Amino acid sequence: MAFVKNLFDKNFIEYASYVIRDRAIPDLEDGLKPVQRRIMHTLFEVDDGYFQKVSFVVGRTMKYHPHGDASIYGALVNLANKEIFIEKQGNFGNKFTGDPASAGRYIECRIHSLAKDFLVTNPKITHYVPNFDGRSEEPEVYRAKIPVTLIIGAEGIAVGMSTKILPYNVKEVLDAEIKCLKGEDFKIFPDVSTGGLMDVSNYNDGNGKIITRAKIDVSDDKKIVITELPVDTNAKDLLTSIDNAYKAGKIKISSVENYTTDRCNIEIKLPRGVYTQDVIDSLYAYTDCEKSISCQMLVIKDNMPVLMTATEIIKFYAQKLTSIIKDELEFDREQLTDKLHLRTLERIFIEERIYKAIEEMKTQAAVKKAVEDGFVPFKDELVRELSDDDIEHLLAIPIRRISLYDINKNRAEVREINAKLKEIARRLKHLTECAIEYLEGMQQKFDEKEFKRKTKIKKFDAVDVKEIAKADLSLRYDEKGYLGTSVSSGSEIMKVSPFDRILYMRRNGIYTVTDVPQKIFVDKGMWFCQLGTKEVINKVLFTVIFMDPKTKFAYIKRCRIPSWILNRDYFIAPEGAEILHIDTREKFTFKLIYEKKPKIRITEEEFKAHDYEEKGLKTQGLKLSSREVKEIQVEESNNAPSV
Repeated sequence: MAFVKNLFDKNFIEYASYVIRDRAIPDLEDGLKPVQRRIMHTLFEVDDGYFQKVSFVVGRTMKYHPHGDASIYGALVNLANKEIFIEKQGNFGNKFTGDPASAGRYIECRIHSLAKDFLVTNPKITHYVPNFDGRSEEPEVYRAKIPVTLIIGAEGIAVGMSTKILPYNVKEVLDAEIKCLKGEDFKIFPDVSTGGLMDVSNYNDGNGKIITRAKIDVSDDKKIVITELPVDTNAKDLLTSIDNAYKAGKIKISSVENYTTDRCNIEIKLPRGVYTQDVIDSLYAYTDCEKSISCQMLVIKDNMPVLMTATEIIKFYAQKLTSIIKDELEFDREQLTDKLHLRTLERIFIEERIYKAIEEMKTQAAVKKAVEDGFVPFKDELVRELSDDDIEHLLAIPIRRISLYDINKNRAEVREINAKLKEIARRLKHLTECAIEYLEGMQQKFDEKEFKRKTKIKKFDAVDVKEIAKADLSLRYDEKGYLGTSVSSGSEIMKVSPFDRILYMRRNGIYTVTDVPQKIFVDKGMWFCQLGTKEVINKVLFTVIFMDPKTKFAYIKRCRIPSWILNRDYFIAPEGAEILHIDTREKFTFKLIYEKKPKIRITEEEFKAHDYEEKGLKTQGLKLSSREVKEIQVEESNNAPSV
């Protein structure tokens, strides 16, 4: 057993770690999940400027992501619809109508030019690792220059944790990063392409919740037009929720017409006598026209799941951008330095006719020695020491190039290289300014009209279904002991709504609080039934008269019911007591009829219930008399079986 337990624990931890890091949660570094990153890597690999069949890209991606083509296809379509990673051609679905994309063999895609700008693919800067079978290499994570995590959002459920990151407006994110680099305050909120309204009062910088609503035109009293969709909703799902609400009798409408194409346009016509203000709250309460969405910014950072805020992510990317720019500048400097070194070697090799010294050499070693000796007088002119690779490069220069060598062209090229090196040195001293310059340049590449804010931030109170629900259901109780809204016969106790709760008390003194039932068996002869809210029940004073079965002495208990747990039975009298009477009047009188005993003339006694003080619910009650009780007589009451 110990072996099995250890094996289970080990396998479970490995599986949980795999799901968290390699499937469900995006990496903070590039904002991508592994399948998305592998799709991008494949698109970079096959990029030739032309569109490629999606089926082809999916197949090529499988050599990096061996988990089935369906998951790759779905991730590719979703990524393409973000419109900054992948250019698409064909039907990739409709985010407004909810229509799916065509099959992969009918649609095409290619890498977006913007993705080439903000994802670093240089193997000298981005770390590559072997793929699952070791035959190819893939990026461990891309080094992204802009906060992809926020721009595209993410949603995923792992073992014991989940993430829900809403997408942000790309231009607002870039503006926030610029402000962060300048040391200015900034504040950003989500924005989705389908528009709608959003209340971010409880958003908590990415780790709270939002209330989102459809944008509704109510200019016509007899027609409601939905012009923008709530967050995470399409027209198809919205129409389904409206249809369900109508069938359940929650909203009164005449007809619904869906004219949605590349923008939302749903028309709801109202029946005679019903106006927009009568229906609008019901739409928010019973349909997806209003939704509450909980958010949690869980990302993988340094190979571990970390909960972050939008502000922290912006600050992380601002700092990371300067680091990436530094690495790129240093890489460029290294490349230019190598180029300058080679141009200097070539100039000396040809101009000083060092190549003449190797003409009579018979061995490779002698040739190498002649070249090395030839560069000794010019050692101070070299960028770095002469290496074996440098010698091989010089010996590979064809005679045609030597004979046509242009010294002026070489010097012009050297001047250009030195100018670039000087500019790189300057930029390395002003990395923050370079980062701001890059971000401002990226802002110009995102079309102002296409990427303007779609979702309007607005403060509004969520519509509570319970508040607008009408108490139009009849709660009935019949002679068979059944209670509920579906009971057809019997007397009507009260009008209730579907969201009400009721408290009912049986003859044996057991009381229960439940949701309004359709039909349940309570008891024949129910004592009491009332709305089960604290505000209502706390006002009710219960008077319970009960008898000890052993002594047959009578007791009285006057109390209120301050709290309860739903669907749990409680006994209002001490356990085992026999209930004689329960009443809810403040004042009433009653008689106790005693058992007849020899030599005892008094056989009955009258009491006033209001002479006894109100006690707590858990009290045992006050003894009324030390006589055996036969029965009780109470003045006429109108509260049984219900109040």
